[in-house]
Amino acid sequence: VQLQASGGGLVQAGGSLRLSCVCSGCTSGNSMGWFRQAPGKEREFVAAMFRNGGTTTYADSLKGRFTISRDRTKNSLYLQMNTLKPEDTAVYYCAAASRIILSQLRVPSSWEHWGQGTQVTVSS
Repeated sequence: VQLQASGGGLVQAGGSLRLSCVCSGCTSGNSMGWFRQAPGKEREFVAAMFRNGGTTTYADSLKGRFTISRDRTKNSLYLQMNTLKPEDTAVYYCAAASRIILSQLRVPSSWEHWGQGTQVTVSS
């Protein structure tokens, strides 16, 4: 499994970005998710879709601003980010897993595969 994230960039506060992640080797049985890591901080859960998309979960602080979606025909995962704030500045990573359980979606160490990350910078 290989993951390639893209779509990051520099945006002003209040703006929007859409991140994409293409997964080579993923199947519909894979769960996929987004995490982020700011300088000097631990990797933080953003959002995830469990297996066939029946369950979607978000970090509580990001609900209403971020939306995760998946296109299985393209083996792709997306993260629509609206009303961006300077504190959203981070490297954003996509992740995939075939054996993860629902209760562990928010735990970085539970994910098996990681992309290289894409930088998102929000200016004030």
